[in-house]
Amino acid sequence: VEIMHRGDPMDGLIYPAKKIPPVAKNDTEQEKASQNVTSSKSDPLLKPNMETTPVSLSSDFKAKVVSILLKYSSGLWAHALPKVYHDAYQVKFPEDVLNNLELLSDVCIVDYVSEVPRKAILYAKPQRCIDENLNVTEKVKRHDGVKATAEQQYEESKDQYPENITVPSLIVPSEGSVSIMVLELKNTNEVLIRQVYYSSAQEQMEDEMKAYYSQNSTVSPAQSLSVGQLVAVHAEEDAWLRARIISLEDNRVYYVDHGSTEFVESNSVCRLQKQFQLLPFQAAKCKLAGLEAFCDDPVLVKAVESQTCYKIFAVEILEKSDTPLLVLYDTSGEDDININATCLKALYDKSLELHLQVDALYTNVRVTSVSSDGSLYCQVPSKGLSKLSEILQKLEDYFLYKQTSELNVLLPFCGKICLFPSKGKWARVEIKIIHTRRALDVQFMDSGTVATVKVSELKEIPPQFLREVIAIPPQALKCCLADLPPNTGMWTPDAVLWLRDAVISCPEFSMKVIKQDASKGIAHIYLFAPENFPDMDHSINRQIKNADLWKHQKDVFLSVTPSGPSSTKAVGNAASTLQLSSGKLEKSFPDSGREPSSAVSTIDMPPPLPLPKPGDLMDIYVSVACHPGHFIVQPWNELNNLYALMEEMILYYSRAEEKPVNIEKNKLYAAKIGDEWYRVIIKGILRNGYLSVYELDYGKHEFVSVRKVQPLLDTFRRLPFQAITAQLAGVKNQQWSEEASIVFRNLVEKKPFVAQIQAVNDSTYSWDRKIVTFLVDTSLPHIDTWIHDFVSQSLVEFSKGD
Repeated sequence: VEIMHRGDPMDGLIYPAKKIPPVAKNDTEQEKASQNVTSSKSDPLLKPNMETTPVSLSSDFKAKVVSILLKYSSGLWAHALPKVYHDAYQVKFPEDVLNNLELLSDVCIVDYVSEVPRKAILYAKPQRCIDENLNVTEKVKRHDGVKATAEQQYEESKDQYPENITVPSLIVPSEGSVSIMVLELKNTNEVLIRQVYYSSAQEQMEDEMKAYYSQNSTVSPAQSLSVGQLVAVHAEEDAWLRARIISLEDNRVYYVDHGSTEFVESNSVCRLQKQFQLLPFQAAKCKLAGLEAFCDDPVLVKAVESQTCYKIFAVEILEKSDTPLLVLYDTSGEDDININATCLKALYDKSLELHLQVDALYTNVRVTSVSSDGSLYCQVPSKGLSKLSEILQKLEDYFLYKQTSELNVLLPFCGKICLFPSKGKWARVEIKIIHTRRALDVQFMDSGTVATVKVSELKEIPPQFLREVIAIPPQALKCCLADLPPNTGMWTPDAVLWLRDAVISCPEFSMKVIKQDASKGIAHIYLFAPENFPDMDHSINRQIKNADLWKHQKDVFLSVTPSGPSSTKAVGNAASTLQLSSGKLEKSFPDSGREPSSAVSTIDMPPPLPLPKPGDLMDIYVSVACHPGHFIVQPWNELNNLYALMEEMILYYSRAEEKPVNIEKNKLYAAKIGDEWYRVIIKGILRNGYLSVYELDYGKHEFVSVRKVQPLLDTFRRLPFQAITAQLAGVKNQQWSEEASIVFRNLVEKKPFVAQIQAVNDSTYSWDRKIVTFLVDTSLPHIDTWIHDFVSQSLVEFSKGD
């Protein structure tokens, strides 16, 4: 009987007393089974004196399995584990373990895909330290197995206990999001946090500490204590916690995993046993980026404390050090909230804030920005605006005699406030989106304009002016025109351009506030040219309402050609419902977006990408994977050129003036998708101003608004289109199930491989070209994985089974 230690004392597994090899189907398999039992080269699974319980796997064996699984982030089929294990360690893998995969459940997740025990996918558990603690638990159980006496345990623990304990450093995960809980803070440069990543490991360790110290009566209180020593403390509610002694005079300790300090009785302090020294201390200090200069300000500290203590946040790590520099994000709502930037607002000078009053009239109003959704940013004469002018003039005078290179922004991050030269003057900007190391989006705090700029153009605020600059609230107030037709919906490009022309032609306006939408931070207003104030019939609202500007482009239904996209089915709700999963993608675009050869002029095309010959090897990156019969690859050695091109496109199009574009099917354009600009070809014109496009460098089909499409400049046509359609060699072309497609996508998408080309189907147009290729994963040091082997052995059967 093996007790599982999962909370219920009755949980356990019963096994036969002797090791029984798996039933073999033939002589060869019988011989292999026999070798698994008797070979001296097999991995030592059994613990000492446990020969009658073959299920007790050694911690060394489990560690090796975990080491393998960590290299397969998308999971590893259980039946493939023996070969990978042997190739990695030159030791046979005990095949009988595959018949009872639950033996590995404490170190990995076993995902069964059928009733056959071996048909399962293994995933490493994310908490590495849980595995270490489980191994420690095995060490304790080993002593129980050989029935060592309590006195022997105590003597051994004394020998194992070093005077200077070294505990592993807290490791920040290198991939994926990191979540933390804020425990307390003295100031914003000393924020005490705990990583959620390790929470279950900590709970398990403390449960084991409680069990160990409660059951071992011979564990006496520690003697000869010294300041700084690590100990185990019997705390409240019968808990046992790790602590560091900080004072002997009043028996004060600091709980290293909880961040709190407490006075304790001397007889409640015991030596910290070796098995409880493996988990890094869970309480760690960090600094909050952008708040360093005001770290001790009581108003700021109070704001951070109220916003963060005992709450969980996602973090962006800007600097990894003993005290890492972080940006905290609250991701619990619909929108992610930058906590650093939010708390910085506590330093605003309340006397400089402008609060618009409903039904109030305002004159000498400047409209500083008009967004594509029709919203406006306005500046209203105020005390804050006057103060802003004063401080900006001080900065102008300062920079006349100062080298600005000394104030270059070296570490940009979202929410950071900087200075940017605009129209011969310095302006306050807040970083909103970081595209690349060179390009980012900023919002001008006092005009509302959003622009893409180079990092090198930003400057730090000189320290002597920092508090003054930060204290002034943003002077741009977000507004929208009130009482427009209720069915206006999305603003047409013509309406946006009309409004922009109207505000550019008039330097100042008058406005009346109709209502305030506090939840969205926007005021509904009537806007007037000075000569028309307050005549409602001649307001900007009535003028734009009565103008013929709200008719969207009529729907264009495309006919289906043998090699064209099936756009008629996609028209309608396609823009909001398209899902680019395998199967669904091909149902909408059965031929991967190919068009008749006569549809596109070759004059407009960049030079074709040179394709390898059959038998050649090529380093590639899989950008999109639908299933083994259809995926997209990019040449690895051209990726830097592609990233440089996209960076230049971001900088150019984000600064270029938006203009109506004549949209034609099968023509090349630049399209903004998300926060990036891509080279696309128009595949279809859909209703409500949406377009169906194909990304020529990434091989993805997308729907975008016509307002986010611009002409593709000649300078952006020099690099060959990078997307190459591919099919996996070595497997039969077939109808792949949804489940098989998902597994294949997780296995190869957004990963590099070596491609061995089997066949090439060339064509004039990049979307018609196709290669048939083997994919080889060479990321592991001692083994090359051929993807078609995995697909043939696993996914083909998977699809047949469905």
